[in-house]
Amino acid sequence: MKKKKIAKYLFSVVLFLLLIPGAGVSFTGCNRLDFVSIGTGAVTGIYYPTGGAICRMINKKMGVYKIKATVEATAGSVYNVNAVLSGDLEFGVVQSDRQYQAFHGLSEWKQKGPRKRLRAVFSIHPESVNLIVSTGCGVNHITELKGKRVNIGNPGSGPLQNARDALEAFGLDEKKDILTEYVKAVEAPGLLQDERIDAFFYTVGHPNGNIKEATSGRVRVKFLPIEGPQVEALIKKYPYYTKAVIPHKFYPTAQNKKDINSFGVRGTLVTSEAVDERIVYAVTKEIFENFEEFKSLHPAYADLTKKGMLAGLSAPVHRGALKYYTESNLIQHINKRLLPPRRTAEK
Repeated sequence: MKKKKIAKYLFSVVLFLLLIPGAGVSFTGCNRLDFVSIGTGAVTGIYYPTGGAICRMINKKMGVYKIKATVEATAGSVYNVNAVLSGDLEFGVVQSDRQYQAFHGLSEWKQKGPRKRLRAVFSIHPESVNLIVSTGCGVNHITELKGKRVNIGNPGSGPLQNARDALEAFGLDEKKDILTEYVKAVEAPGLLQDERIDAFFYTVGHPNGNIKEATSGRVRVKFLPIEGPQVEALIKKYPYYTKAVIPHKFYPTAQNKKDINSFGVRGTLVTSEAVDERIVYAVTKEIFENFEEFKSLHPAYADLTKKGMLAGLSAPVHRGALKYYTESNLIQHINKRLLPPRRTAEK
């Protein structure tokens, strides 16, 4: 076990003993307590409350599952994949495209090769690719971003690759055609309102606090639709993309009059093949058997279905999750290609 992992474990034990005296949980024999961490994203995005919601539901049954879960704010999808595979996190919330790229050894994982120990647990919320511009910059279509100051996302984040795919689909070069910024999404609304950028991309579920901030300031802003044959071709090329709609009702101060068409991905929960099957089974069972309660925890979950939570996966399903899906007859909704292979050591 890595030193960092040991330190994290010991800290969690001490913290638990200090904060929850008399909980009646033994640390010996079959009553051992397992500590797990869920990596998310910025605290203002949807990943953080998603991780927090899962933790709260698991911790309510701590006496049953013998699991103590904590949520961690992180840099996002790429970090979460790498941290899960290194053992620094047990679970991570990851965009479906990043799940696909990691498992197949693409993008940031091209040099290291396929991350074959990555495992899917379930999908969560849909995430649209949002393009927000100030009305004063005179841009009405994505192709008119040429020469404009545009934030496309921080290195290591899922939104960065989505923005690159959108730009490429419409024939724009991030190095030649636009004045590109690479800052975190949490910083983009402030930059837009300070008139230091003209537009920003952000892949996220709705409603979102950052986007509400961007649409409610002194500088008037609007969403640009990302649609047309270019998007049709993009979806055909990349199986993890799908069409998406941004609800105008969540952002009434934006200068749009109706819902906005775009494309998007899904937020997914991932883990490593190495994580104990008992832990993954417990997390999966708790969410699916308290489905309505989970849906009520965030507006972005309102349209979730159990079947839909098994779509958008591109890594094999973890055996612990698969055990629950088999027991509950949900396995019929899982792509047969995602049934886990024989256990193998990653190169």
